[in-house]
Amino acid sequence: MAVEEEGLRVFQSVRIKIGEAKNLPSYPGPNKMRDCYCTVNLDQEEVFRTKIVEKSLCPFYGEDFYCEIPRSFRHLSFYIFDRDVFRRDSIIGKVAIQKEDLQRYHNRDTWFQLQHVDADSEVQGKVHLELRLSEVITDTGVVCHKLAARIFECQGLPIVNGQCDPYATVTLAGPFRSEAKKTKVKKKTNNPQFDEVFYFEVTRPCSYSKKSHFDFEEEDVDKLEIRVDLWNASNLKFGDEFLGELRLPLKILRHSSSYEAWYFLQPRDNGNKSLKPDDLGSLRLNVVYTEDHVFSSEYYSPLRDLLLKSADVEPVSASAAHILGEVCRDKQEAAIPLVRLLLHYGRVVPFISAIASAEVKRTQDPNTIFRGNSLTSKCIDETMKLAGMHYLHVTLKPTIEEICQSHKSCEIDPVKLKDGENLENNMESLRQYVDRIFTVITKSGVSCPTVMCDIFFSLREAAAKRFQDDLDVRYTAVSSFIFLRFFAPAILSPNLFQLTPHHTDPQTSRTLTLISKTIQTLGSLSKSKSASFKESYMATFYEFFNEQKYADAVKNFLDLISSSGRRDPKSIEQPILLKEGFMIKRAQGRKRFGMKNFKKRWFRLTNHEFTYQKSKGDQPLCNIPIENILAVERLEEESFRMKNMFQVIQPERALYIQANNCVEAKDWIDILTKVSQCNQKRLTVFHPSAYLNGHWLCCRASSDTAAGCTPCTGGLPANIQLDIDGDRETERIYSLFNLYMGKLEKMQEACGSKSVYDGPEQEEYSTFVIDDPQETYKTLKQVIAGVGTLEQEHAQYRRDKFKKTRYGSQEHPIGDKSFQNYIRQQSEISTHSI
Repeated sequence: MAVEEEGLRVFQSVRIKIGEAKNLPSYPGPNKMRDCYCTVNLDQEEVFRTKIVEKSLCPFYGEDFYCEIPRSFRHLSFYIFDRDVFRRDSIIGKVAIQKEDLQRYHNRDTWFQLQHVDADSEVQGKVHLELRLSEVITDTGVVCHKLAARIFECQGLPIVNGQCDPYATVTLAGPFRSEAKKTKVKKKTNNPQFDEVFYFEVTRPCSYSKKSHFDFEEEDVDKLEIRVDLWNASNLKFGDEFLGELRLPLKILRHSSSYEAWYFLQPRDNGNKSLKPDDLGSLRLNVVYTEDHVFSSEYYSPLRDLLLKSADVEPVSASAAHILGEVCRDKQEAAIPLVRLLLHYGRVVPFISAIASAEVKRTQDPNTIFRGNSLTSKCIDETMKLAGMHYLHVTLKPTIEEICQSHKSCEIDPVKLKDGENLENNMESLRQYVDRIFTVITKSGVSCPTVMCDIFFSLREAAAKRFQDDLDVRYTAVSSFIFLRFFAPAILSPNLFQLTPHHTDPQTSRTLTLISKTIQTLGSLSKSKSASFKESYMATFYEFFNEQKYADAVKNFLDLISSSGRRDPKSIEQPILLKEGFMIKRAQGRKRFGMKNFKKRWFRLTNHEFTYQKSKGDQPLCNIPIENILAVERLEEESFRMKNMFQVIQPERALYIQANNCVEAKDWIDILTKVSQCNQKRLTVFHPSAYLNGHWLCCRASSDTAAGCTPCTGGLPANIQLDIDGDRETERIYSLFNLYMGKLEKMQEACGSKSVYDGPEQEEYSTFVIDDPQETYKTLKQVIAGVGTLEQEHAQYRRDKFKKTRYGSQEHPIGDKSFQNYIRQQSEISTHSI
């Protein structure tokens, strides 16, 4: 969700890796161990919770979390809780990072000391207040000063124990006085509208012989303050909960009789220093907070166009997208916005194909192909996450849910068996689960998204061409992604892929770990399966899966998801049989005369063509190239009074086919749709009924070439392009280029050095991949120019905003440290400019 500003959209997001906690205080009992989990909070609002790690004072979590932040916040907080079965879970400690400090820890593993949590320090929200000092003449003619304190409203108060019934107390306090007044309680809201005014007498109509009236007034006002305390009206016996406070000295009214502003509520210092931070342990975190300020689309055209043509640059290492991967410290940092941008504009497949081909050429050993954390690997990972999430859910979710609900013990490590458990029974339960997961995966090929299939096809082709003597490399190049980086991690941590709503319990988590290990090994097609396991009990269990049928199923699945409908005569790949069997077809009317009757034929589908013949093994009677299939749709029963019919639509005519049953009809429609999905001339509309007796039965159009009357159903289940903001992704890439400008300039130097000096590479330049120094230098020059133009636009926007923004407004309340830092920076910039 973006916050709209003048001519600009602001997006906030955070990516967090929660590592581990260490040296937590022991439980005050004989066991001393704790069952701990960690929460992520925006101020006090929980947005994520890790799994519970049982019986440990140094729990390891190893969980990742990403979210778009839809509102303003002051602190990103992490709480460590100790689970209590009988009472409310207790808080051990917290880490609270102020928003303005997040960049200090950007993308660095950092140990944070846990701080003590006190109810009085847990504060969020802001208050709108007006103070007005006025002179009043009493009946005796003496002048005194009265203060009017008007509390308008509060916003963003915390919700305590599921409810918020706030009220405010307004107190005028000084060395010798304290006068308090209270608003009405506002029920069930954390954005209360009070709009109440309270009056206080500031100077009293009394005389002092030693000081003038003026001196008394000055001293009195300087020492007085207004304190606003927010409370949650509670029915609990412990009393009302403190929500935050505001303290304002009355000397702010010296130069003006009235003062109105928004303020952030502050914690109350209650002097509780009973526990030192070291007493509570520490937490390891890696936090990446991003704030994107996105202009309108035309601002990004030069840089965006440069990125989108990356796949066409020769060599690809000289392209803007590849250069981004070279200068970023972490390849994933570059891959995330890059893949989203290219996916949005339909350029991700040619780019990944180009960088994969370049990487394969640099690979010497087929056993290490795509095993490193290269830009290719990271880009494919990100593409699978974006394009494959629906596929993952359709394939795995039903079985994963059943495993989570059944709670069967599948422990096969003899050392970890609990009393009363039977090893053979556990092994059989695990074998059944693995079989089911393996079956749903290997039968899911027709559901694999087209963009993934196209990428796998390019990987397979590049690997087979590079290592022609290794017959298995065409499989391992694909399986290293689809099994190792896609299915196995989703089975291991289903909550991270939204396959389960909550963290799995320890027993289920152990079951999923064992399944994931086995599936990963089955998909790897490694020569020595038993050697793949460090644990002897896993090697024993794997004996169940040493049959050839498992390897064949994996290869058939990999063949299907790495096939392509685009037939290249120079392609090294052989035709792959995808499906075959008897069906009944209606004559297509290719002959001018003759009956259009129905005949039983043997149909055969490969990744190159769809054919039929009289019997299996005969010469084909008809060949339909995959690129000629424009749509595959069901045919309404009314056409021929026959069930389970579908049509394969070609440029000149449609082939009408009847399958043996409804399941087979669906299988054929799905697989034909999948292999023809990438055809350039696919139809968007079709006729759901046949053309008979001079007209279409569905729309009654008389021309046999009339355009279809119904939208086609084939295609991806969701348009993933719609969920991506191309301008935002370009802004992120600009930010990365700007952040690593020093490396871009260093890379320019490296290009110059390589152009004039052909000797051994200088060490400071050896980290860059530069195949063509002149072409790379040309691209670098364009990138630096585009980034410089955008930086000027951002600088101008910041200057304009600095002139217009008022400190104390609703958007920037007093106490907003990030805005105070911003004001200081802009003041320094302005001074420097002058």
